[in-house]
Amino acid sequence: MTNRTRARALARESIARGDAVGWFDRLYAEAQRGDASVPWADLAPNPHVVEWLEREAPAPGRALDVGTGLGDTAEDLARRGFDVVAFDVSPTAASEARRRFPSSRVDYRVADLLRLPVDLEGVFDLVIECYTLQVLPAAARSGAVAALRRALAPGGSLLVVARGREPAEPPGQMPWPLTRAELEGIAADDLELVSFEDFLDREDPPVRRFRALFRRAR
Repeated sequence: MTNRTRARALARESIARGDAVGWFDRLYAEAQRGDASVPWADLAPNPHVVEWLEREAPAPGRALDVGTGLGDTAEDLARRGFDVVAFDVSPTAASEARRRFPSSRVDYRVADLLRLPVDLEGVFDLVIECYTLQVLPAAARSGAVAALRRALAPGGSLLVVARGREPAEPPGQMPWPLTRAELEGIAADDLELVSFEDFLDREDPPVRRFRALFRRAR
């Protein structure tokens, strides 16, 4: 079974039942037992987020790590001085993150982006969304994007990293790459697109990635 085969099977089953996110905890639980693997759990901060942080050096503030998984990117943000809330829809993932980093300053929580808790709205200077939109079915993405916008404080920044594709290319299997238009469409009302990067990563073979930065008006 390949790295993504089980994840794709669980995703199909869950989405067919009308549950866009229920498969995540099943996957993490199976991985914890050694029966599957989580394709994106590299036990290291996401390199595309780290590259951006190193280059842009944003002033530390309150940060939200969406879909934190096992917590490595959240811990990197905390190391840089951010006051971090990190959530995942999977209780197993959040519990494992706490176990891995017992002395962490990160506030790890269980939460669903599609039902964003009210206390996470309008309070973050930096929101990191890396690889979450691409593992949600298209029908769920508008709700996820709306929640990402709501999480931002006035003047806050949203960094989104996702697989990229051309509009004429098929979406393929989970993870489903996004088009540039889909990412640019995150900008709306008081949320401005600040930068957009289209690049190949260092995987073998290389994967096309989009990295977009948005900023909310003050």
